[in-house]
Amino acid sequence: MSHHRVVITGVGLCSPIGNSLDQVSQSLQQLRHGIEVMPQWAQIGQLATRLAAPVHGVEKSAFARKKIRTMGRVALLSAWASDRALAEAGLSEEFLTGGQVGLAYGSTHGSTSELQNFATTVFGTNSLAGLESSAYLTFMSHTCAANLAMYYGITGRIITTCSACVSSSQAIGYGYEAIKYGHQQAMVCGGAEELHFTHAGVFDIMYATSTKFNDRPELSPRPFDQDRDGLVVGEGAATVILESYERAKARGAHIYAEILGFGTNCDGQHITRPSADGMAGAMRLALQDAQLDKSQIDYINAHGTATELGDIAESQATFAVLGDQAPVSSTKSYTGHTLGATGGIEAIFCLAAMRDGFVPPTRNLEQVDPRCGPLNYVLGECKPANLNRIVSNNFAFGGINTSLILGRV
Repeated sequence: MSHHRVVITGVGLCSPIGNSLDQVSQSLQQLRHGIEVMPQWAQIGQLATRLAAPVHGVEKSAFARKKIRTMGRVALLSAWASDRALAEAGLSEEFLTGGQVGLAYGSTHGSTSELQNFATTVFGTNSLAGLESSAYLTFMSHTCAANLAMYYGITGRIITTCSACVSSSQAIGYGYEAIKYGHQQAMVCGGAEELHFTHAGVFDIMYATSTKFNDRPELSPRPFDQDRDGLVVGEGAATVILESYERAKARGAHIYAEILGFGTNCDGQHITRPSADGMAGAMRLALQDAQLDKSQIDYINAHGTATELGDIAESQATFAVLGDQAPVSSTKSYTGHTLGATGGIEAIFCLAAMRDGFVPPTRNLEQVDPRCGPLNYVLGECKPANLNRIVSNNFAFGGINTSLILGRV
């Protein structure tokens, strides 16, 4: 049975360091970060961190009110990114709505701000009075996928990936497989997350957030650095349009890159403690799928959250599978951890690096933690590079691991 090659023909994103491919490319090359102090979080009792990475420039006013009645901010961000990706790809409305296009999209959960409003009303008054009939639709777990499908009239298969920090990388991987095996001709894929203090709080109570640099946001996070003290949460959305290579070529579409391989698995051991063996397994699956050797990889975009256990396990797994030749960096040092959006945002960062010929360094990485694997860490300045094949890794609570391999066409 012959398989279809799968390529990327449209990209769209909103992120803490820019809302277009050109903007994020410039930010990465100029080491411009999006970490900010959140003074309003001081009113939240026992919340130790004050740092986050918000998105600017995406507001409700940019959308027709009737179209977004069931959208909270997380779905709005996904629509913003998807509008731009679809415009770039140039898919006709007839094709988009004709059943040959599917959608794979995810987030850690639905709109947290809308859930807060709902809970405040119900538990604050012990009554349902005042609740809108559409309230649940804004914070249900699959709000992004469902709202995007309605928004664009997509009638193909819908895949909802609510798998925490691998939500968007799994969405891209499952979209790739849907086309590769002939189930769809194109897929709208990605993920989103909105910023809310509870997202920081979840990690805060596990002592996993950055707190030492609350008054110096430029110094955090510090992936792989011996002085790292935890992650910084962010928000954003990223959408990529995937198509079969044959169709994209036939219609003369611009092709950003090809998805060469995808691997995903589960540690099956501990819900929060990462397993280097599980992470390594996902990378091996991706290499096997792409039929590539580690020597053919030109750059590795690490998950690199700046947590103690995560950085150590990931770096050791990466060394075990991919060795110490390809340069490695974590772009979360620019954006913080955008949770459900992170895999999609970082895949687009990889496309920027491939297109514009550079490897972004890990910001704030000055002295590598000696417990981390002996990788080719990129420190200091942006490095010029000819990148033909890139690995992008992501890992999530629940022991869920993903590895994507992107290639130049």
